[in-house]
Amino acid sequence: MIPKDVDRQPVFPDRVRTIPEHFAWADHRLRDRLGRLTLEETALLFFLHLAADKSGCSFWSDGTIAKRLNLPAGVVTEARIGLVRKGLVAYRFPLFQILPVEEPSR
Repeated sequence: MIPKDVDRQPVFPDRVRTIPEHFAWADHRLRDRLGRLTLEETALLFFLHLAADKSGCSFWSDGTIAKRLNLPAGVVTEARIGLVRKGLVAYRFPLFQILPVEEPSR
């Protein structure tokens, strides 16, 4: 249960994902990024896609996600940190936000 006083606004309101024309279940541009992710980061990102609301936000804790993915909680925390560093997820305890996939810089 999410406490009533939790800030439910996206971490980056100006970066709320939208569904592009080429949308499958997840943005197809993720295919080009998967090789740069650890397996744990990939598992967490997929889980967050499944858990997210229409703004890309969810409130699952690292511990609960770890149980669902059958991973140690510390591994999920490290995966979260990696996804934040790679610009795929924003995080402000206890809120995850899936960010739109940016086109690679040229």
